[in-house]
Amino acid sequence: MKRSTIKYYPTFWQAANLIVIYIFIQTVIDFPLAVYDYNHGTDWLYQPWIKVPVFLGSTLLILYLGYFFSGSSFNQVFSFKMFNLLIIPPMVIAFLGLQYFLNEINIHFEKILPPPTWFMELFSRLFNSDLGVWGGILRIVVIAPIVEELIFRGVIMSGFSRIYHPVFAIFFSALLFALFHLNPWQFPAAFALGLMLGWIRIRTGSVLACIAGHAIHNGLVFLSVLYFNDLKDLSVMQAGVAKNYWIHFMVLAIGLAFVWFFTRRSVKNTI
Repeated sequence: MKRSTIKYYPTFWQAANLIVIYIFIQTVIDFPLAVYDYNHGTDWLYQPWIKVPVFLGSTLLILYLGYFFSGSSFNQVFSFKMFNLLIIPPMVIAFLGLQYFLNEINIHFEKILPPPTWFMELFSRLFNSDLGVWGGILRIVVIAPIVEELIFRGVIMSGFSRIYHPVFAIFFSALLFALFHLNPWQFPAAFALGLMLGWIRIRTGSVLACIAGHAIHNGLVFLSVLYFNDLKDLSVMQAGVAKNYWIHFMVLAIGLAFVWFFTRRSVKNTI
């Protein structure tokens, strides 16, 4: 049977429906609480007895629906197979190079479309909280990569990689990943990150590799924010400098080249 005649789940629109359901479940509770907290100076949104059940319940529901409707095995959908650990150092190198360009993208995009203060404050109350350094690491570097990669490079990519050409599978999953963040000013950078993670998924055939890559990226972002004052004056980090473009492009290219080299065998067995 030809690949184009096989029915797999999810298609692009089916995946979009999953994401809408996921966002709706959380938003129907989070948004009213965020508005109330914003107007009254309260902190109901961050009460664990509200936040944790909503987050866990909506996440498990989406993962179950994706697995149930796929008609595939658990391993086919989530692909928890081990990957070549030698790609971890190259991923660190590649994401270091990517960070510079993502920052440049954000700077230029915000110049074209400056974010209103009220939107950023409200968005911050919806998705951020003061959890301290270790709490921030747990949420940003551990939980977010696991949940988002299980959904986007697990449930969604398992169907996309069977239905579409790899280029379109990567593109469509990155598009949904960027839209999922519900922040127009984060869209370009999230889309670029989604492209990178989708490529890693295709190269390795492993969601675990994507979780590792996503954790590396978020960890670097977390460190850059934590040590912003120490990094901002480094010449190699200055934005808009032609020399820095070339330096970080070479860093990115070298990292990607080694990831490609160490996955040239596993890609033959990718779903």
